[in-house]
Amino acid sequence: MIYGDDKKSLTIRYRFVLIALGFFFLILFARMLQLTLFDRNFLEQQGNARAIRVLSLPAYRGMVTDRLGKPLAVSVPIYSIWVNPQQFSLKDPHIPKLSKLLDMPRATINHSIDKHNKKEFLYLKRQVEPSLAKQILALKIPGLHAIQSYKRYYPQGAVMAPVIGFTNIDEKGQEGLELEYNNWLTGAAGKEVVVKDLYGHVVNVKGVIKQAKPGKDLMLSIDSSIQYQAYNALKKVVKKNNASSASMVILDVKTGEILAMANYPSYNPNIRPRKRSTNFKNRAVTDVFEPGSTIKTFAVINALQSGKYKPNTMIDTTPGWFYLNGKRVGDEINHGKINITTILQVSSNVGVTKLTLSLPPDSLWQLLHNMGFGSVTDTMFPGEASGDLQYHNRWSQIGLATMSFGYGLSVTTLQLARAYATVADYGIKKPVTLLKAQNTNVGQQVIQAKIAGEVITMLESVVARKGTGTLAEIPGYKVAGKTGTVRLLGPHGYDKTRHNGIFVGMVPASSPKYVAAVIVRDPKKLYYGGSIAAPVFSEVMASVLREYNIPPDNITSNQGSVS
Repeated sequence: MIYGDDKKSLTIRYRFVLIALGFFFLILFARMLQLTLFDRNFLEQQGNARAIRVLSLPAYRGMVTDRLGKPLAVSVPIYSIWVNPQQFSLKDPHIPKLSKLLDMPRATINHSIDKHNKKEFLYLKRQVEPSLAKQILALKIPGLHAIQSYKRYYPQGAVMAPVIGFTNIDEKGQEGLELEYNNWLTGAAGKEVVVKDLYGHVVNVKGVIKQAKPGKDLMLSIDSSIQYQAYNALKKVVKKNNASSASMVILDVKTGEILAMANYPSYNPNIRPRKRSTNFKNRAVTDVFEPGSTIKTFAVINALQSGKYKPNTMIDTTPGWFYLNGKRVGDEINHGKINITTILQVSSNVGVTKLTLSLPPDSLWQLLHNMGFGSVTDTMFPGEASGDLQYHNRWSQIGLATMSFGYGLSVTTLQLARAYATVADYGIKKPVTLLKAQNTNVGQQVIQAKIAGEVITMLESVVARKGTGTLAEIPGYKVAGKTGTVRLLGPHGYDKTRHNGIFVGMVPASSPKYVAAVIVRDPKKLYYGGSIAAPVFSEVMASVLREYNIPPDNITSNQGSVS
């Protein structure tokens, strides 16, 4: 039984509880109003700061193609695996599986996480194939993520590597044209706003702030089919003769376009090297050499342009040698009295020396300078050498003599090809380019057209039966060219056992369209230019003529041989 006073006390306590509960709910309601009405913007900002992120959208690097649009360098989608060390647990049961998929020892993963445990972003492995990235993300390890990027791929591999070069892991050009045209090829990254959950996974894309802008494509003058032919021919000659290296440049005479620029040995740009190698070099433009007898062509041009000589002018080379400033200048045999055409045909040192010494001392230097020797070409290739063409206020006779048969100056393979292309274009020197030419009418007359034509005919005799370059013959076509065999300079002067073999030629000689220069460096077996470089010219240029459907201009020709 509840008495009156007790009942009254119970009623008071009941009312107190109701009032307390009402006051509590009133406080909650007031707090709700504060959060939803007055602090709404602040709370949204705080929520967004924890959930909304601005992500970078990778930009596609421009493609490099050959003159026909065949890809030489392309960017393919790839993923990079990263973690947030503050969310990533090394005790997760899927860590052994992750270690196996990444091909990374678990100890390496542990060390990386421990070392960077205060960071929110850490790459575990970059450039992972999409299929593998999918398997890794399927593990659903907290704090483990993948972001898309691109990896450079080179379909031609070693064939084009020294010319194209390669990029680093961030797709920045490191060598070759990838370096020279890096700004042109590089795109601009975009930005997008996303919502992430507690574990850092993107749950919603709110929109793109800035679209990614792809890089611009680059079309080269190179014909990848011809490049392949040249590379394989160089590979064969280097291996067969145990040479240190070889290079070949093929030019379109009328446009100045470089159709092929091959080097061997090379490297695989798809396997990113860990340290630099000499094989990275584009030896056709970076390595210089003394051109030897290939310069005799210009010594003859210099003589003809003086007006004192004609192609049939006789020069007495008897007894086949003489001394200048105490130094012996000689031929392998005594050719006796021969005309200037024969001087080129048999490559007479005595003949070109007598021609050069009879002319103003600096006239040959001036001609070689006008041909572009001693200066870099127009390609702007990284690391291109200018060669060496020294001018002397007082020329010694032996200095003039050695220059006339290709010693005492240095050139690149590209410079030599360009100089002969000038002769082939009847004296017009045009810019050379690794890009598909837009303007082909630019040029400068540096040799009299009539004399250039005479010299082309004279150079045909070099590839004739009695010349030094008969192995450069191409059945059905007239070939004009010049051989060169050069001793290499050693610690005690010129080494009689080490040489470079060179050949430069043009086809078809009746109306030259293509010029090629070949150098085989330091071969250990055959070493004469006519024996080792001329056959490379013949093999590759026969393919070029077929490739471009050039009609034969000498259908009665028969191929000869030379030692």
